[in-house]
Amino acid sequence: MGVHKGMRRTRFAERVLAIVGRIPYGKTLTYQEVARRAGSPRAFRAVGNILNRYDPRVITVPCHRVVRSDGSVGGYRWGTKKKIALLRKEKALS
Repeated sequence: MGVHKGMRRTRFAERVLAIVGRIPYGKTLTYQEVARRAGSPRAFRAVGNILNRYDPRVITVPCHRVVRSDGSVGGYRWGTKKKIALLRKEKALS
């Protein structure tokens, strides 16, 4: 299970990571949409926490593709400027 730092993954976390892992290049989902698709529509903050705890050494989950419902980028381990740059690059190349 070693993908979360010192944490055991829950079924909800597994679903969240699977959903985020399938977000197409150049596309985004909101934290709320990920929570809804994972079966807990009100758990959007939990989605953010799961993605924050995700081990960045495993690159199969494109966490930067999850944004806030108001369209703002939200948080990112390496800062919002990096997240914005990644999203712009993907959108331009898709």
